[in-house]
Amino acid sequence: MLVANDALTLRAKFFRGLADASRLALLLALREGEKNVTTLIEETGLTQSNVSGHLACLKDCGLVESRQEWRNVYYRLADQRVEGLLRAADEILAITAERVSRCVNYCADDAKDAVKEGR
Repeated sequence: MLVANDALTLRAKFFRGLADASRLALLLALREGEKNVTTLIEETGLTQSNVSGHLACLKDCGLVESRQEWRNVYYRLADQRVEGLLRAADEILAITAERVSRCVNYCADDAKDAVKEGR
């Protein structure tokens, strides 16, 4: 069992992984069901290398699973609870979106600098 500090660190790492826009775009695309890399590239606008790299990360972390069918590899959410987490985030955002959008603490570093500088 993880001690409290290790559990907190692990949770923070988990949410940092979800905070990446490319990984989140892939997870959102996979909510609709299994897809191959070509479809994910088309739907997310990411490059092939970006999609492949982020899918490998998501797979290593246990959020995505894959299966191979001849030359195609198909990806899907590894567990319905991942969908539940995404749905819960949508529900929370439905009531907090305006406040979250104004929050400078959650900005990317370059966006934070722009806000501080009045750009």
